[in-house]
Amino acid sequence: MAEETEQQAQGAAAGEAAGRPAPALHVAPGPHLFDAALTTRRMMLDVLIGLLPVVAWAVYWFRFCAVVQLGVCVLSCVAAEAIFTAMRRQPVSIGDFSAVVTGVILGLSLPGTCPVHVGVIGGFAAIGLGKLVFGGVGMNIFNPAMVGRAFVMIAFPGLLAAGGYVAKSGGASVAAVTQATPLTDFAQNAKVAPLMDLLFGTTNGSLGEVSAAALLIGGLYLCFRRTASWEIPVSAAAGLVLVAGIDNLVHPGAQWTVLHHFFGGAFLFGALFIATDPVSSPITPKGKWIFGLAFGVLVMLMRIFSAYPEGVMFSVLIVNALVPLINRWTIPRPVGGPVPAAVKK
Repeated sequence: MAEETEQQAQGAAAGEAAGRPAPALHVAPGPHLFDAALTTRRMMLDVLIGLLPVVAWAVYWFRFCAVVQLGVCVLSCVAAEAIFTAMRRQPVSIGDFSAVVTGVILGLSLPGTCPVHVGVIGGFAAIGLGKLVFGGVGMNIFNPAMVGRAFVMIAFPGLLAAGGYVAKSGGASVAAVTQATPLTDFAQNAKVAPLMDLLFGTTNGSLGEVSAAALLIGGLYLCFRRTASWEIPVSAAAGLVLVAGIDNLVHPGAQWTVLHHFFGGAFLFGALFIATDPVSSPITPKGKWIFGLAFGVLVMLMRIFSAYPEGVMFSVLIVNALVPLINRWTIPRPVGGPVPAAVKK
């Protein structure tokens, strides 16, 4: 084995000296399994199918606002993908639907009352700063949609703060956009939303966060198809329940319970559709559990101790940044144990 490795290294060096590109060797512990059907295009289509219940409810509840917001974000992401890949002289990758998925998730993470220019800028930031600056599909460190969401949140804080969710004019369901979001209403007015409203989506919020039932249906589909690793949402739920349970024990009179934290806000949207992004999440089995647990804990810590009523976006970006370390810390043992070290003669 050591002789073969030495011969490969010598062959690579000889190829480089002769002007030929050296072969790329990727070494990982076995077993080595590969599903040829698990292409980027198929995975992106699965995500879009999983998002259908969420999109359908957003359109029903927020009406034309949702249609405009989703359309603007998708078109902006697709246009940014085409423009930036052409500038980098790379093949246009629109056909894999990754830009469409980024646009849908970005649109669902925004309030329906956002002006059109917010979605346009967010889409270009998501693709340009979140993906193509790292080299394109499969090379990004952070979830592109959350990069775009963070960019517009910093650029337009007034439009994405609590008051930005309340419409100043018509165009959407009056019941949907004339009330504060459940988390904001509780933080500012100590008003507790009924669990059934959080489950079925008769509250205000970002387009994709209001209906826990729609999110669970779509998320279960992704886990069943193995497009999403079920370990991440399960461990994220465990992290949220752990911290929320401790908080309820410390404040036994609190009316905002563990179930309110679970169903309310963007937690389910983040745990099922954003944190499970295979590119920006760990690849090791243990790493997925650590990643999801850290995400759930961070969401709760931000909800309790920060000035933001919601912490999903920041939590996703923080755990994305930790993925290289998590992968390094959780390298699995090869089948049969570690490879014995070569004995020097």
